[in-house]
Amino acid sequence: MLMTNAHPPEQKTILVVEDDDHIAKLIEFCLAREGFLVRRAADGEQALKEFDRAQADALVIMDVMMPYRNGYELLADLRDRPAWRQVPVIMLTSRGKEEDVVQGLNLGASDYLTKPFRPAELVARAMKLLRSAPEAGQ
Repeated sequence: MLMTNAHPPEQKTILVVEDDDHIAKLIEFCLAREGFLVRRAADGEQALKEFDRAQADALVIMDVMMPYRNGYELLADLRDRPAWRQVPVIMLTSRGKEEDVVQGLNLGASDYLTKPFRPAELVARAMKLLRSAPEAGQ
């Protein structure tokens, strides 16, 4: 696994919404070693509680198929919250059919990456989105 050389200019917090603990830990490890703070939500219910926070995170990485609410429903909920409206979202899911990608992008995802994924690519995409995003999170 390659590490990127471009570290974030300041420490930013990324919310990872993923029900598979192994995948969530891998994502957390890869992002943390690049200098990000990582918070996790294991399902749709926990994610909704995170979205109710007044201070939005800088980026959200979200699975689609999860208990309680799926990622598409969560994405719509996130976009309805003013504090989170401009936060970039990467959908990270095994649902890779064209209609799945189009649905995610139409609902407001900033990027869409299918599993299995390359951790270095995920980090690079996250950093790219954070460089181009309006200041939304920490």
